[in-house]
Amino acid sequence: MGFHHVDQAGLELLISSDPPASASQSAGIPRVKHLTQMKEVTFALRLERSPRRTMKVLLLTGLGALFFAYYWDDNFDPASLQGARVLLTGANAGVGEELAYHYARLGSHLVLTAHTEAFLQKVVGNCRKLGAPKIFYIAADMASPEAPESVVQFALDKLGGLDYLVLNHIGGAPAGTRARSAQATRWLMQVNFLSYVQLTSRALPSLTDSEGSLVVVSSLLGRVPASFSTPYSAAKFALDGFFGSLRRELDVQDVNVAITMCVLGLRDRASAAEAVRGVTRVKAAPGPKAALAVIRGGATRAAGVFYPWRFHLLCLLRRWLPRPRAWFIRQELNVTAAAAA
Repeated sequence: MGFHHVDQAGLELLISSDPPASASQSAGIPRVKHLTQMKEVTFALRLERSPRRTMKVLLLTGLGALFFAYYWDDNFDPASLQGARVLLTGANAGVGEELAYHYARLGSHLVLTAHTEAFLQKVVGNCRKLGAPKIFYIAADMASPEAPESVVQFALDKLGGLDYLVLNHIGGAPAGTRARSAQATRWLMQVNFLSYVQLTSRALPSLTDSEGSLVVVSSLLGRVPASFSTPYSAAKFALDGFFGSLRRELDVQDVNVAITMCVLGLRDRASAAEAVRGVTRVKAAPGPKAALAVIRGGATRAAGVFYPWRFHLLCLLRRWLPRPRAWFIRQELNVTAAAAA
């Protein structure tokens, strides 16, 4: 004879004098439990989808705010640059070349510098055709610690002072794991960071007298770390830290020198494209448009310039949403090619 276990609910049914009205009624408790589980699963699925919806809402809101701010607060006066004394580095190609042409059209007095004299001569000739009232050039290698001071002294002698110091030169390194060597990092830090510090230190007294502006052309890699660009990114982060701190010091000392940090994408020049060929899917920013954005930011004494403008949104969200940030970067990077470099 077998034994059957009967729980309390079953016992109540057995001894009840009132039979269930229907089969569905007798199965009420299991059905309620099943429906509850279905609701929990549905709720969980909605929670999984909600980050995407939240991301879309944040993106759209940020895009709208940036669009409004960009077009609402625009007090750029091209006439303010007529006769302005400008020292521009990295003026031989890409954004630097386009910066020189824009300043020439606007009637600024220019001193251009870059590594290659032949390219500088070509740019100087084009600037004269565009109407630059005064223009000089000096070839200099910013990898040399003596070059920055001599360049600034040359500009002061030729122009009698400075209203704008536009720091745009870069030393590139091949994207990939081999670029992590101490030697490559040391060279990049001299060209992409220490020379900026030297140029600024030498030019700052003149900029203080003229209440001028420092315009620093940097990169998204100085705000958002990326794979396979370690030394380059380190130098750009150093720029952001140095000039951010310098801005605070000048404010505390009531020194009326503006500092404009410009965050640009991939440079529109052959050397930049060659360094990342096969590694990144990012398209180079058009040189003339990026250069005009830099000039507008410097002339209006803006604290920051982002070109393309979507970089501003990425920098704002990078601390709040680290995973979408990493996802965004992975979409632009050929990881296999970079790792094999």
